[in-house]
Amino acid sequence: MDAAQSYSLLLKGGHVIDPANGINGPMDVALSDERVAAVQADIPSSAAAQTIDVTGYYVTPGLIDMHVHLHPDYYFGGIVADAHSWSSGITTMVDAGSAGGASFGEFIEQAISKYKTRLFAYVNIVNWGMRGPCEQETWRMNPLIAAKTVEAYPDVAVGIKTAHYWTWQPYDDEHGPWTAVDRGVEAARLCGKPLMVDFWPRPERPYAELILEKLSPGDIHTHVFAQQFPIIKEDGKVNEILFQAQERGVIFDVGHGGGSFWFRNAVPAVEQGFVPNSISTDLHIGNAANGLVTNILNVMSKFLNMGVSLEKVIDLATAAPAREILHPELGTLSVGGPGDVAVFKLNEGQFGFIDCGRAKLLGNKKLECMLTVQEGVVRFDPNGLSMPEWLDAPDAYWVCRSPTGAPPVWRPPRGLDGKR
Repeated sequence: MDAAQSYSLLLKGGHVIDPANGINGPMDVALSDERVAAVQADIPSSAAAQTIDVTGYYVTPGLIDMHVHLHPDYYFGGIVADAHSWSSGITTMVDAGSAGGASFGEFIEQAISKYKTRLFAYVNIVNWGMRGPCEQETWRMNPLIAAKTVEAYPDVAVGIKTAHYWTWQPYDDEHGPWTAVDRGVEAARLCGKPLMVDFWPRPERPYAELILEKLSPGDIHTHVFAQQFPIIKEDGKVNEILFQAQERGVIFDVGHGGGSFWFRNAVPAVEQGFVPNSISTDLHIGNAANGLVTNILNVMSKFLNMGVSLEKVIDLATAAPAREILHPELGTLSVGGPGDVAVFKLNEGQFGFIDCGRAKLLGNKKLECMLTVQEGVVRFDPNGLSMPEWLDAPDAYWVCRSPTGAPPVWRPPRGLDGKR
């Protein structure tokens, strides 16, 4: 970088949406190495070592998907983070309880430390995590072990998770209605972090008791629009307990997944003013490749077409989840913060979106990722916004990339007219 240049990278000409800072309008975004250096109008290109023209696009903080599953050894169909993050503008992912206290260290080594995407995780109340039948073994649900695991890994662990517990089986001496939730609550209180709950209501454990009594402010109910919850009453009105719980500070997260999002719950709820607190995918192989979820932009686009504003949808995938995982330094373009930036095109046309009941919603808006920058490094650029046209490429482009250790071989430039 030239001495006269203040910035390493300048994204120029875009429309910035940064809900955390109340920005929604034409702005340029400048980065200095790994950090945001400036967000203001008309930053001169001469001030940056590299300028990318993003005219006509929306520029936002890097997205946060706060409910995914990583690595198939811990949850069937776990995804590879880098293969699914940057292509949809995500710079941060949070694993939702795939591992527990007995497997968390190994999980970090195998599923967290290998990737460049910024990764966090909830610690499952079950010591072995989401490895099938063990999720029903209550002796594995030790609040102290789960809490101590969170405390042992402060750079990764963001809270406690409970899921998939005793959805239909008869209760017995070992399996009470609230065993998993109560132990999850205890673990969360011990470590001072939020609890995320995946829940199936039954007469002995009603949904109202979960969100109005068991959960505390900051705790998260994921899969809020799943089929099993009484979101919409028989008269077509939104169940008032949702608004009551939201006012208490309980967080409602989408957690779309392969079976937890139904338009018959979501559309009337949104139309009547109940908007979730955060948007997430519950991404795993079972829904990543078949169009059901695919990526977070698919889920965000569903809410756009249900009438949620673009600014609000961006907030639900940036600043809101950052607060929920207690990392408010993320999900924003604040000067001095991480240089995580996403650039989107808002396509208009005729589109179809599907839910977990295999019904569809027709809409006219669809988000597409054009560029993703994480900590100042361009990670995704399918249209070459950051690249020169090939005839104008620098000298290094024309040098054959030799095998490791071998000297480079010069290849003469070849344009259509023999020139470049």
